[in-house]
Amino acid sequence: MTRLSHVAAPAGVAPGNGYSHVVWGTGRLVAVSGQIALDEQGRLVGEGDPDAQARQVFENLRRCLAAAGATFADVVKLTYFVTDMAFLPAVRRARDEVIDTARPPAGSAVQVAALVRPELLLEVEALAITAEDRRP
Repeated sequence: MTRLSHVAAPAGVAPGNGYSHVVWGTGRLVAVSGQIALDEQGRLVGEGDPDAQARQVFENLRRCLAAAGATFADVVKLTYFVTDMAFLPAVRRARDEVIDTARPPAGSAVQVAALVRPELLLEVEALAITAEDRRP
């Protein structure tokens, strides 16, 4: 079993809002490319709706993690790319449905000028650590 350690606020660092400043563990590294709000057929989900897009993005992340034998419990870092910081609450709502909010992963949020398609509002990538023997 993979053991992850979380430090929400190291000495001398202000606590984060919904993320740990430091997370580490041992095992196999899983890197998940930035996921966008496309369904299985490549159709956009939630045009103009950050909540719908965020839910689809986290569903895509779940499926990608599962392909590597991982779950959200194994995620050590999430990086959020949003075209407007006003969409961050939608991302956090979707995130909080799938992670242990008492032991959140590390995180970064970046506002970008654009994503790969103009109708996309957000993208999220993940890093996870799993036990060596958890491949599907």
